[in-house]
Amino acid sequence: MIPTEKIKILILDDEKDFTEELREFLENSGIEAIEANTVEEGMQALKENAIDLLILDVRLGNMDGLTFLKDIRKQYPKIEVIIVSGHGDMDTVIKAMRLGAFDYLRKPFRHIDIRIAIERTRKYMTLQKKLSNMEKKNSLISRSLEEKIERQFIGVSDKLLEVLEAAMTAAKYPDVNVLITGESGTGKENIAKIIHFSGPRKDYVFCPVNCSAINDSLLESEFFGHKKGSFTGAFEDKIGYFEVCDKGTLFLDEIADMPINLQAKILRASEEKIIVRVGDTKQIHTDFRIISATNHDILKNVERKEFRLDLLHRLNTLHINIPPLREHPEDIKPLIEHYAEFYALRFEKPDIHINDDVFDGLINYSFPGNVRELRNMTERAIIFCNGSELRYSDFSARSDSAFKATLSSAPDTISQESESVIHEMELIKRVLKENKHNQTNTAKVLGISRDALIRKMKKYGINILKSED
Repeated sequence: MIPTEKIKILILDDEKDFTEELREFLENSGIEAIEANTVEEGMQALKENAIDLLILDVRLGNMDGLTFLKDIRKQYPKIEVIIVSGHGDMDTVIKAMRLGAFDYLRKPFRHIDIRIAIERTRKYMTLQKKLSNMEKKNSLISRSLEEKIERQFIGVSDKLLEVLEAAMTAAKYPDVNVLITGESGTGKENIAKIIHFSGPRKDYVFCPVNCSAINDSLLESEFFGHKKGSFTGAFEDKIGYFEVCDKGTLFLDEIADMPINLQAKILRASEEKIIVRVGDTKQIHTDFRIISATNHDILKNVERKEFRLDLLHRLNTLHINIPPLREHPEDIKPLIEHYAEFYALRFEKPDIHINDDVFDGLINYSFPGNVRELRNMTERAIIFCNGSELRYSDFSARSDSAFKATLSSAPDTISQESESVIHEMELIKRVLKENKHNQTNTAKVLGISRDALIRKMKKYGINILKSED
């Protein structure tokens, strides 16, 4: 196991000033680091040291860094790699990821950027080391899948087994589009990953895109790419998501929030598998599968003329619905056990025992935020736990009666909607209030664009007050 405070990193870059500065920063951060400036020095360091993580430049003098990456992944498959480059483009990123790189940073980057990348990689390595001890935790996914996705789809209920069976069926048909529905926090992206990594497209890119988080003016460029000079700010050619996902999977999250003017183009691209970059006339063939997800009743969007029915039919060849956690409460215990063990390790509290009053106290809680809420709740509980026993008092949760009061107090026009819509509406109201109706800050907290926030506020009838943005 790699303790959270111990990790050995090799920095391989032909710029000595860069390796020296980065090594000094890492060592000052409590991380053991070794530097090398040639391929020969790098290979020698790998032979003499138990390296956990390699920070690798894509240009290494007489050798291409991606060629070196390919060799390293064969000889040292357990070493994770972060690629860095001052000359990188999207093609380089795609090649690096396909060859097994875990992350990519473009020079120059800030120390905080590399620290975040290392922490993200270290978290992944810790999970990999824990897999052998987690077989007893009632995972519904196979070991090979656990090597590619975070284990957040955990449980023992028949309802989750049905979802998994549907996902594995979808995986057998790599050209069929899939629509995943379910409340926020139920694990829709995890199901999309299971479908992708269980099928023939598993060796190619899985590209998640949050349709709510992209600025409206950039949507077409993000999906289709653009030609240099096609609009103000287009300083170089750019490939879009459809090209990035050639032979892979494009995961469209929050699909119901996609602007109506883009939907026709998405429909045509999904049918013809031909795209044209913004400002260009050249047709580009690309082979991709679309898996989309939403927490809305998308048929109501169709009725309100906010979503195209023909696009829905195109995306909804196979439909998988994930039930909310309150409908399969028997999975609460294995989920808490998993996350408690994970965060106990992360926060260096490995000997924590879970008191039965935790399960007794939470079994009747409705979990409006579903698995994501349970995970965050468990993380906080581990943080605030002072002794070796995790008790119900360590968990902070809204009472079930409070949740029911929220539902009963909702306007009649809203109460007829799905409960997930009510959750989203209440969340937006609360975050707006906490941020004094500053829309920019609220959008950042919610993880969506300001334009998407304003659309949602108008949709739910939330007053758009003036704020100092």
